[in-house]
Amino acid sequence: MADSWTVQRTGPGDAARAQAREQLLEAARELYGVNGYRETAEHDVCAAAGVPVEVLRQEYGSREGLLIALHNRVTTTGLRAMERALLIEGIDDCSIADRVRLLFDAYVEAVTADPREARVTFVEVLGVSAVVDEHCKLWRALWTEFLTGEAERAVERGEAEDRDHRVDVMVMVGAVHELMAHHTRRSRRARPGEVSGELTELALTMLGSQRAGVE
Repeated sequence: MADSWTVQRTGPGDAARAQAREQLLEAARELYGVNGYRETAEHDVCAAAGVPVEVLRQEYGSREGLLIALHNRVTTTGLRAMERALLIEGIDDCSIADRVRLLFDAYVEAVTADPREARVTFVEVLGVSAVVDEHCKLWRALWTEFLTGEAERAVERGEAEDRDHRVDVMVMVGAVHELMAHHTRRSRRARPGEVSGELTELALTMLGSQRAGVE
């Protein structure tokens, strides 16, 4: 199948390119998420996707670039889920405990819906290269900004200690990823509610907040 693939490059909206990119992402999700990134060669991904190696290199640069793209897609899904949770009717009237729980419920549900994606996002990206580490660092910085805003809101409402929480949030973001990696590696898959409950407790502890409303 790959040998018969004709590469068409008529512009960024070209349907053949879009299809090839999606096929490569799907193949990477299966192979990186089941066999592992280090155990998956470039030609393995291309064979599973039904495209020649040339296409992977044109679209993603390398299997490392494909890993970054897949990680980016899953992590973006988690961020968008949290953003949608912030639009839920009545959330502005929720306590900090309920608000944080709703946010983590949305995030965990989104990024763990597919165990393969969870493995790629929290395990397979670790220690791959300086380039992948920098990509993950940029995402951690974005999460820090997002969650610092929530911390500042809690301070304004008198639900968290009145101090600069940025360092706390930076530590929390790292701890969240460590905890997610831990659960992803476990042979028994934890329920999303269990994981988000642990993340909520962690966040509230770091914020010096009351836990009222957390189940």
